Amino acid sequence: MLKNWEDVPVLITGAGGFIASHLAERLVREGARVRAFVHYNSRGDWGLLNDLPPDLLAEIEVVAGDLRDSEAVRAAMRGVETVFHLGALISIPYSYRNPREVVETNLMGTLNVLLAARDLKPQSVVHTSSSEVYGTAQYTPIDEQHPVRGQSPYSASKIGADQIAQSFYLSYNVPVVILRPFNTYGPRQSGRAVIPTIIAQALTSDELRLGALEPIRDFTFVTDTVEGFLQTGCCPEAVGQEINIGNGACISIGDLVGKVLKLVGRNLPITSDPQRHRPEQSEVWHLHASYAKAAELIGWRPAVSLDQGLKLTIEWVRSNLARYLPNQTAPRGGD
Repeated sequence: MLKNWEDVPVLITGAGGFIASHLAERLVREGARVRAFVHYNSRGDWGLLNDLPPDLLAEIEVVAGDLRDSEAVRAAMRGVETVFHLGALISIPYSYRNPREVVETNLMGTLNVLLAARDLKPQSVVHTSSSEVYGTAQYTPIDEQHPVRGQSPYSASKIGADQIAQSFYLSYNVPVVILRPFNTYGPRQSGRAVIPTIIAQALTSDELRLGALEPIRDFTFVTDTVEGFLQTGCCPEAVGQEINIGNGACISIGDLVGKVLKLVGRNLPITSDPQRHRPEQSEVWHLHASYAKAAELIGWRPAVSLDQGLKLTIEWVRSNLARYLPNQTAPRGGD
């Protein structure tokens, strides 16, 4: 049974991001007192929080800062019961170009959250991992016992952050849970990610310019991922655990393209764009989640099929095409 979030003070780091903005919206609708930590910029831009209905956005306390600033993180965490730590630099291509910044943000940002949690003692800290930590699957479906392998600076930074989180549970009894979403998609996701990239090109271009079509991914609709966060954040038995959140049904990127083209009613040629390919040894070829532990421990199961989720995402992208640059050939990472 889901917790009654009415009047519960929560902090969401990285709140301007894709999953986090959906989580913030859901928590406000559940009656929680939401504090949103966003990355400071001179424009005063709150990222995807700006997509929330104005009446919901008005209910959120937005705090701007930098995860690498321990004092800013500590101030944001004061007085909250549950911390959802989603703040990170998530672009894999960006991690190739700027590995130091990615490692500093993802490791030191997580360390600052955990140090504040050790001292301020919230009831729960949900730390966000990534399915990328597993690297190419050694067996499928991938459960939480699967070995980890840093095949990109980004994935290595997330492995390190996960280990720091686990160490704070074991060393200081910080009530941390490591939640590991597989590829999440849905409305608001940026053009860095593969599904909105495919959809935007399918709607507006005469050809699709894409990277490798062979990789296999396990896609989860964003509302299902958010449900996983909520159920994890109120489950005492989850403390100290690693939990996969994935749909449990995988598909190749090539077959995904075919699905999208069928749904939009077009038949387009595909051109391989070298700039959209990862270095060969860094490519993660196969991700397929086992959510058995999530089902048993927190009662989570996916509710939205890939076809249902794609239809909803296509509808949203079609209504927001100005946000996308479907003819841009440079890689922009992946959410």
